[in-house]
Amino acid sequence: MELNTGNPTEAALIKYKKGLGVFNEKMREFVSQFNAFTEECFKDGALNQKQKHLIALGISIHAQDEYCIIYHTKGCLDHGCSEQEILEAIGVSAALGGGASVSQGVTLVLDCMNEMNDMKQ
Repeated sequence: MELNTGNPTEAALIKYKKGLGVFNEKMREFVSQFNAFTEECFKDGALNQKQKHLIALGISIHAQDEYCIIYHTKGCLDHGCSEQEILEAIGVSAALGGGASVSQGVTLVLDCMNEMNDMKQ
């Protein structure tokens, strides 16, 4: 998927990627170790990558971390999550995070899903 800042989701992903690039230039060893750690965390195991991105999305919603919400919404879609699976992850997050989680889910997550679907077309 080619990113060209045509919508807020693309712009956020590009901004995140650029920020990581700058951080990597200044903290190469840290970024290398962190990337190795997160790659290990997201490897298929008893849970597959699809399930792990759903978990990460729920945690991101609960933590109110907008960049992680966008990143893991994309991860969910890239790993074949259905709209219903993502909506249920929002619901589980709302069980712990209440209205704040619902508001992130019904705004940012739904916007991301729509914008990412538009980018595929």
